[in-house]
Amino acid sequence: MTSDNFRDILETFENQYPQRDYEITIRCPEFTSVCPKTGQPDFGVLTFIYTPDRKCVELKSLKFYLQRFRNEGIFYENVTNRILDDLVAVLEPRRMKIIAEFTPRGGITTTVTASFESDL
Repeated sequence: MTSDNFRDILETFENQYPQRDYEITIRCPEFTSVCPKTGQPDFGVLTFIYTPDRKCVELKSLKFYLQRFRNEGIFYENVTNRILDDLVAVLEPRRMKIIAEFTPRGGITTTVTASFESDL
């Protein structure tokens, strides 16, 4: 499935305070994807921190979007950056950061942080 197909599920609503810089923090403690090497499930906590411009993400659509990764074979680094790219494309925020903290596998934990800052 292409990234665009995943993006199609994301819905937005109008930011009622576009003149103000403020942060929205969303925490998703039950993210799941699949390791492309082993086929084993990967579990993580995703934290989104963003400053909206004209649009905010609708949370139910974000939940359904993230659930689409449940059976997707994708590395931690790739899924983190892909989610950032999709949200930036749909929301066009002033800035956004995603922190993806994955549970231990073989005694090793991984945290991937990806950021975006608008040129405006």
